[in-house]
Amino acid sequence: MASRIHRVEQHKVAVPGIEAMTLVSNHQFPRHSHEQFGIGVIAFGAQRSWSGIGSVSARAGDVIMLNPGEIHDGAPVDGRARGWRIIYLDPATVAREVREEFAGQVEIVRPVARDPLLAGHFAELFRCLTAAEPDSLAREENLLRSLMCLLRRHGMARPAPSGSSPGVRKAIERLDSAPEAHVSLAELASLSGVSRFQLLRGFAREVGITPHAYLVQRRVCLARRLLADGQTPAQAALLAGFADQSHMTRAFARQLGITPSRYRVAIV
Repeated sequence: MASRIHRVEQHKVAVPGIEAMTLVSNHQFPRHSHEQFGIGVIAFGAQRSWSGIGSVSARAGDVIMLNPGEIHDGAPVDGRARGWRIIYLDPATVAREVREEFAGQVEIVRPVARDPLLAGHFAELFRCLTAAEPDSLAREENLLRSLMCLLRRHGMARPAPSGSSPGVRKAIERLDSAPEAHVSLAELASLSGVSRFQLLRGFAREVGITPHAYLVQRRVCLARRLLADGQTPAQAALLAGFADQSHMTRAFARQLGITPSRYRVAIV
C-alpha cells in the first residue's frame, strides 16, 4: 500500500474574498462542496472526480472548476499523488468583478477543461495573488482577465434553480439555517412530510450525500468563516456545533485539505 502523501500550503492573499492553495496529495477527498467558486490547474499526476455531470478526469495541464455549493469529490488515479494549485473566490467577489459584463448570477458549466489560454491566465493570476510584494494594478488586471476568460469560455447565466423536491428542499433549508444546532433525522423527516427512510433515500439521490454528511460540510463552512473572523479553533468548533475541536479538525482537514490551525495562521 502506498504511503500517505499530503502537503498543502495556504498562501497569504491580501485581497478579501480570495484564497489560494498549493497541494500535493494522494488523499481521497469525500463528497463535499465549497461556498466559493474554484478554479485551479493540475500541475502533475491525474485525478478522478464525481460531479454534477457524472465522473470526470483531470490530468496535468487541465483546468479544474467548480461552482459554490456544487457537490464533488476527488481521488488520485492509481493512488499516485497529484499536484495542483487552486484559487477560491467568494461569489460576491466574482459578481463585483464581472458585473459590467454579466448581468445576474453566473455558473461554470464544465468541471474540467483542456484550455491552455485559461491555464495561462490562471498561472499569472496565481503569481500576482501570492507575490511577496504584490502589484495591485497587475493583480486587478489579471483577476478581471481570468474571470472573463473563464466565464466567456466555460460559463453561462445561472438559470433559476429547478430545485430539489419540496421535502428535500425543506430539509436543506433547516440544515442551512442553523448548522450549529442539533438535529435528528426524525425532525427533518417531519419537516419534509415523509418517513425517515424516504428522506434519507431522497436526500442522497438529489443532493449526492446524506443529510449527516451535508450537515458536517455546512459546519465546516461555518467554522472556516469563524476562523477567518479571528476565532480560535476551539471557539470555532464550539460555535459551529462540533462535539469538540478534534472532531472539527478531522472534518475540516478531510474536506478542505488543511487543518483549522494552519488555515487560521494563513488567513488571519
